[in-house]
Amino acid sequence: MKPLLYSFAAALLFPITLLAQLPSYPTLDSFPSADVNWYNRDITDDFIVGSSVDKAYKALAGKQPKQKIIVAVLDGGIDITHEKLKDQVWVNSMEIPGNGKDDDGNGYVDDVNGWNFLGGPNERNVSTEVLEFVRIVSELDSAFIGYASVDVVPDSLKPRYKMYAKAKNEYNRVRSEFKTTLGRIDTLEIELAYCERIVAKALGKTPNTPAEICALYTEDKTVARARDFLCMRFAQGFTYDGLKAYKSRLRTNLDEVYNVNYKPRKIIGDNVKNINDRSYGNPDVKGPAAGHGTFVAGIIGASRNNPAGMMGIADNVEIMPVRVVPDGDEDDKDVALGIRYAVDNGAKIINMSFGKGYSLRKPFVDSALVYAQSKNVLLVHAAGNSAFDLDDEDNFPTAVINDTLTVKSWLNVGAHYRSADLDFAGIFSNYGRKSVDLFAPGVQLISLAPDNNYSQGDGTSFAAPVVSGIAALIWSYYPELTALQLKEVLTTSVLKQNDLTVYLPTSGEKKKKIKFYKLSNTGGIVNAYEAVKKAELMVRVPTVTPEPEMKKPEPAVEKKKKKKKD
Repeated sequence: MKPLLYSFAAALLFPITLLAQLPSYPTLDSFPSADVNWYNRDITDDFIVGSSVDKAYKALAGKQPKQKIIVAVLDGGIDITHEKLKDQVWVNSMEIPGNGKDDDGNGYVDDVNGWNFLGGPNERNVSTEVLEFVRIVSELDSAFIGYASVDVVPDSLKPRYKMYAKAKNEYNRVRSEFKTTLGRIDTLEIELAYCERIVAKALGKTPNTPAEICALYTEDKTVARARDFLCMRFAQGFTYDGLKAYKSRLRTNLDEVYNVNYKPRKIIGDNVKNINDRSYGNPDVKGPAAGHGTFVAGIIGASRNNPAGMMGIADNVEIMPVRVVPDGDEDDKDVALGIRYAVDNGAKIINMSFGKGYSLRKPFVDSALVYAQSKNVLLVHAAGNSAFDLDDEDNFPTAVINDTLTVKSWLNVGAHYRSADLDFAGIFSNYGRKSVDLFAPGVQLISLAPDNNYSQGDGTSFAAPVVSGIAALIWSYYPELTALQLKEVLTTSVLKQNDLTVYLPTSGEKKKKIKFYKLSNTGGIVNAYEAVKKAELMVRVPTVTPEPEMKKPEPAVEKKKKKKKD
């Protein structure tokens, strides 16, 4: 998700990490028609570089899907009552709705449609959480008091101390920058009030609109300066409501997201350090902010019954909501138990459209990922939106368990646009010649929003569910494939882009050109039509595939501070 920014004063704009809800509208008429369903289109038939989903269904005409595929969406919550989604929601047939009992004995009471690991008793929910590096500082500050540097730390604690020191530096820097920005806003508010008083006195009344201020004619230099100061802000997009919202967001960051003393998890009541403390949460799978998760779920499985409407990718799918992502950073324990919950309740694909730069309890998640692979589950993860080279930067969760072991049933997905030009790679998308597997549509996508609305957004968060949807489509027709074979189908059927030059994703203004194929290990984009052909061939000519095992990656090297030259 993009950070919440306003253009009224560039000097004040510091990225806000909280996930803002996407603006939503009740009909698709609010969006450009070219943006609706473009990810389903085909480059040859429609002259749009989509994922050829519609073409795949044409190729499957006459065939019947053999089974429904359960896709678990680990996210911030899903509005399962949406008219385009309600018939595709997973139902736990072993659970009796609303009786207050754990009928199936899985430890989760009334989990009829999934589970909310961010909930507590009395239908309370965690909405905002701290970021992971804040958790690290909060938890490890007392352990490392008195250690001036890593040199005096016992060898067994050095890795943990390095993580702590990095997190502490980031914590101090970010809080300082937020405070500085708030100070600038206070100064701006004083200047605005001063200019407003001067203009109001010259007009003889309080102005009602920016146009009224800018139309003021005066030969008084003081009045003219005040008028011009205000008009320049209006021309830059300034609004009083925007300033108020931006300031409120900054304060929320300081008071909650970037505050070691903020402890929202008290609502949940579990022991966050104990992975065996599992029976917590509640059955509210929507939660307080379901925009992101509903969007993701819509891409995977929104009803395809109306060709003129927004259509998901998989039509023989069940969406299992698992709420583990708050407004802030997800906790490793929730992610780990969310993965295990999904696997134990029949999910064949797990979509994870989230990520963070630190992982305090990485072994919890590692163990869950290994468990998922052992149960023949495909894991689909969004590469992230920081324009990082993931070969050099951390983004958790990750398929890398340790220096010698890697989960094989894992796909890391970058985002691309619909036109094969310099802007094809999402300017925000993380990438990596080793660490990212393939790209999928993730720019200007339209999907579902809560309360039967629709929304538009950018992000690898939305590219990942394109891959999850195509995986579910393929698996529903070819269920004899293993998770590893399905991954092979998806990665070997990509449309290669060997000759395409694009702008390298960047968080700065300076743009560098690069060959698109260098941004991932396949060098291509997901394609449902080619995947269908590949799956058909693989099923007709079966190959002996070994049981899922842990892959040995290349020897680990220390993360490089600078990007490698291509």
